[in-house]
Amino acid sequence: MRDGARMRAKLWAKRRWRAWPVVPLMLTAGVPAPVARAGPPSGLRADAAQAAEPVPGSEAPVPAVARSWPVGVRPEVVRGWDPPAHPYGPGHRGVDLAAAEGDPVRSVAAGRVAFAGRVAGRGVVSVDLAGTGEPPLRTTYEPVRASVHTGDEVGPGTVLGVLEPPTGHCAGPCLHWGLRRGKAYLNPLSLLRTGPSRLLPVDGVPLPPLP
Repeated sequence: MRDGARMRAKLWAKRRWRAWPVVPLMLTAGVPAPVARAGPPSGLRADAAQAAEPVPGSEAPVPAVARSWPVGVRPEVVRGWDPPAHPYGPGHRGVDLAAAEGDPVRSVAAGRVAFAGRVAGRGVVSVDLAGTGEPPLRTTYEPVRASVHTGDEVGPGTVLGVLEPPTGHCAGPCLHWGLRRGKAYLNPLSLLRTGPSRLLPVDGVPLPPLP
């Protein structure tokens, strides 16, 4: 009997020591894990940071150096400038001017042709405007069948080419006119004078009338 009691006591002790390490695990499992505070998705944070940080060149004033419209006398602006909230956001980085296929497209001011060629099937001409700082203001015109070449010096009113057939950017024929300083897109209409001063005509090209 005594031997049986001793055996039962030993078995009970072994079971107790085997069960003991489970206790801390059970207690730990009952403690709630720290909850991380939710924040905006990383993409939204990046977009917000880009929107808050101005693009270099966007804050510099734009001198009114244009001596004429790029097409016509005072063409209709069929779509205005709608700057994006950040460099990769949606928007309209220029203005669309109503024109007819084959109309001459002119440089609005003196400068040097930075590019004349095709981009994604469209004819594009870019002109760096003289005397507009560093980096210079760059005007772009598309779709244009260029009659100038990269490196050519142009004056205000110099014909850069003719308007190509519509590309689907507008409902009908139009010239997309853009303006940049470095990576910053600007409103090309700001190149046109808005004050009462009179400018001299250039090679018979009519000046834009005062608004």
